[in-house]
Amino acid sequence: MVKVIFVCLGNICRSPMAEAVFQNMVDDAGLAGQFLIDSAGTSSWHIGEMAHSGTRNTLANHGILYRGRARRIHPDDIADDSSYIIAMDASNLADLRAQNSTHPRMFRLLEFTSGNDLGDVPDPYYQGKFEQVYQLVEDGCTGLLKIIRENEGI
Repeated sequence: MVKVIFVCLGNICRSPMAEAVFQNMVDDAGLAGQFLIDSAGTSSWHIGEMAHSGTRNTLANHGILYRGRARRIHPDDIADDSSYIIAMDASNLADLRAQNSTHPRMFRLLEFTSGNDLGDVPDPYYQGKFEQVYQLVEDGCTGLLKIIRENEGI
C-alpha cells in the first residue's frame, strides 16, 4: 500500500484539492486499492472545517467531489519512511522537516510538474485563483503519480 499525504498550512484550500485530484487520478487508473491518500495542515486553525468553498467549487467544476474535513498533521503521519509527504510550498516543507528532518520522501508538489518554474503552489485563500491552483495541482499530481508508479512498480 502506497501512502501519500498532501500538506498545506490550514488543510482547507491546496492540500484537500491535491488529495481529491490525486485520488481521482488513482481511481481512474484502476489503482485505488493500492493507495492510501490523505491531506493535513501544519496549523490547527481550521481543524474540523470543510474545505474552502473555492476549493470545493473548483473541484466540482472538474467533476470531482470532496467531503473531507481539515485536520492537523500528526507525528505518526510522517513517521513512516515509506510514505510520500507532499508539501504545497517551501514553508510547509520546512515545518514538516522540523518534525522529521530525515524523512526520505518529502517533496514539494511542483517538483513533479512538467516544466513549471514556480516552486510553490500559491495559496488561494486571500487572492482566489482557485482554477490556477487546480491547474498546478493537476500537473504536479500527474507527475507524482508517474514517479510513484515507476518507483513502486505499479
